Amino acid sequence: MTLKEQLTEAMKQALRAQDKARLGVVRLVLAAIKQQEVDTRQEQDDLAVLAVLDKMVKQRRESIRQYTEAGRLELAEQEQFEINVIQEYLPQALSDAEITALVAEAVAATGAASVKDMGKVMAWVKPKAQGRADMGKVSSLIKTSLGG
Repeated sequence: MTLKEQLTEAMKQALRAQDKARLGVVRLVLAAIKQQEVDTRQEQDDLAVLAVLDKMVKQRRESIRQYTEAGRLELAEQEQFEINVIQEYLPQALSDAEITALVAEAVAATGAASVKDMGKVMAWVKPKAQGRADMGKVSSLIKTSLGG
């Protein structure tokens, strides 16, 4: 069962259970995936859906930061609830040690020698870490390992 099918099934379950909060989040996710499909004019595979989910979590983390700074804790709690629901469909997050090992493996596999080769390394790492690690953190680790 694809990730998109799992989300559609989750929407049906939330409808049956009359869980309006969860239903709203799942519908937001499906709408974002549908928007991506319309924009690219092709069906989204699991990797593309993971990218959408990852982006949504990142946006909500930024919103939480802004709401907390503004003293709007009830809105920050809503965003955290949305993150929790979205993360149910993301694979298990990689640990720092796993990310470091993945970056080292990528540098060795691509033969990267300097920061100029960062694109090659990112291209190798991204499919394996998408949705499982903060790509900003991965990028900085790559830059550090390449001497940047």
